[in-house]
Amino acid sequence: MSKDISSEDRERIKLLQLVSSSKSEFKKLTVVQLKRLQELVEKKDYSHDKKAHKSKVKLLNKINTRIYELEEGKGIFY
Repeated sequence: MSKDISSEDRERIKLLQLVSSSKSEFKKLTVVQLKRLQELVEKKDYSHDKKAHKSKVKLLNKINTRIYELEEGKGIFY
């Protein structure tokens, strides 16, 4: 079964597990890691599962906010 999983899927799963393990882990991600996670999550189609799609949208919003905070230095939630 592991042969069916692409390297991108493995990377996406690894980053998602890191993010979901704790809130502090999400804050520790670099801009490069966040952008890569954003790219990988956007590629994945969750349209078959309404709940998963909603979680995807929420996560992408959270990632976008964190990237903005790191790049612009305007984060108020440090």
